[in-house]
Amino acid sequence: MSASSPANDNARTKQARACPICGRPRDAKYDPFCSRRCADVDLYRWLNGNYAIPASEEPDEERRDVKGADE
Repeated sequence: MSASSPANDNARTKQARACPICGRPRDAKYDPFCSRRCADVDLYRWLNGNYAIPASEEPDEERRDVKGADE
C-alpha cells in the first residue's frame, strides 16, 4: 500500500459494488443504483411495504390490567 492511498478507500469500494436492484454497475448520479428506473423500483418497494420488518404485537402487562378493569 502506498503512502498516498488511504487505508479505507470508500470511493473504490462503492464502484466495485453492483446495483442492488438489477446487479449492473452503479452510476454516481443515482448511487447506490445504476439508473433512475432502479431507484424508482426501490422507492416503490419501500412505499408498498415490501421492506417492512414483520412484528408480532404481544399485549403488555399494563394493557391487560387496564383492559380487565374496564370490563
